[in-house]
Amino acid sequence: MKNQSNLPAVKNIVLVHGAFADGSGYKGVYETLTQQGYQVTVVQNPLTSLKDDVTATHLALDAQDGPAILAGHSWGGAVITEAGNHPKVAGLVYIAAFQPDNNETALQWFQSAPPAPENGILPPNEKGIVYYDKAKYHAGFCADLKEEDAAFMYASQGAFYGECFLSPISEAAWRTKPSFGIVATEDKSIHPDIQRQMYKRSNTQVTEIQGSHVVFMSQPQKVAAVIAEAAEAVSR
Repeated sequence: MKNQSNLPAVKNIVLVHGAFADGSGYKGVYETLTQQGYQVTVVQNPLTSLKDDVTATHLALDAQDGPAILAGHSWGGAVITEAGNHPKVAGLVYIAAFQPDNNETALQWFQSAPPAPENGILPPNEKGIVYYDKAKYHAGFCADLKEEDAAFMYASQGAFYGECFLSPISEAAWRTKPSFGIVATEDKSIHPDIQRQMYKRSNTQVTEIQGSHVVFMSQPQKVAAVIAEAAEAVSR
């Protein structure tokens, strides 16, 4: 464990999950970072709208005792792009995540490359909720996890409202905050090239990690290392 006195000036980490999952997936990243002395908070997004998810993230940021690194996975990337304007956010980490610009939506970027055959994102149902096809969930979302872990994740996914994908960003925080991005090279949910294109445009510092869309679960130590690197970089 890092000595508290040796920690970077930014010692708070706030983690935001994406669609078709919940905050429990961050357990490995949480354990790795807390063992190093960081103070970690996991946001539970309602997944009802971009505004609601940003509000939930702001509540977590309000509770921090100093500057924080704000990290988001997948849809959580759009959330941190908007929520990252919070004054306590010192830097952003995108984990196989959407990174829209002003007036752009996550859906625009999702549709910018043909989906992988394994991708199982279904159209919205009659209530406007988007689910992931059960038959494709393991291969398309979390192929490098055990089948029983994938089954639990599918069973515990939140109800993701399709309007989230259609909500444009009003003020992209990456334009003013240091940004770090992880490309999941085996991602079947957000094409790795989409991730690379977004990160390149925004001058994000990129790390490529071999893993599925849930690389933060299958490679938690490597993802935690990028978050810790971000904390150290913005502290310098």
